[in-house]
Amino acid sequence: MSSSERPAEPVRRRDSAATKAAILAAAQEAFTEHGYDGAGTRDIARAAGVDARLIGRYFGSKEGLFAQVVDIAYEKSLMMTPEENAHAARVLLTAPDQRAERGLLLTLRSAANPRAAEIMRRSIERNYQRRLGEALPGEDTVERAALLVAFCSGILMSRFILRNSALTGPDAERLVPLLRAALDTVATASGVDDVPGGAGPRPPAGNDPAGQ
Repeated sequence: MSSSERPAEPVRRRDSAATKAAILAAAQEAFTEHGYDGAGTRDIARAAGVDARLIGRYFGSKEGLFAQVVDIAYEKSLMMTPEENAHAARVLLTAPDQRAERGLLLTLRSAANPRAAEIMRRSIERNYQRRLGEALPGEDTVERAALLVAFCSGILMSRFILRNSALTGPDAERLVPLLRAALDTVATASGVDDVPGGAGPRPPAGNDPAGQ
């Protein structure tokens, strides 16, 4: 049979979704292990089994790829609202969470780069913090959401990275009611007026004595 008579090999169909998923998976591993500065796009592409130019095609740049990895790492369903705080406190103090641990490592190993730090801050504020703020009652919901997110990050850092003995030992369960009370205080803005130097009630709009 001549070469002209040989059946044509089937054309391999490109699966862009699978390619993007492979790049994202390799990038998640690289950024978590080496941080933003230590992870190179060529190494990521090699681990994904693709041409490095595809990173630019699908994500625009290393920054664009990092931003998508961060959005995935920071996806959280843990809502620290008055209705959910009993569950949230138990999860924060007692539940294993490998995904949260890897997200913390990604953050710590990338935060020294100012651009990476900015990407991570914007992701938290645009996604998790915004959703939490929209679910909180009362005023100053954005600020209180930021404080709750900081609580969450600090507790997870102490548990999974520093391995604080009080938060990882058998007595951690006893701390759940205390943490729930702390979360409720911020989530409901209760007790603020009773604290020395507390914000107190806001004056009505247009009646600011300082502006008169």
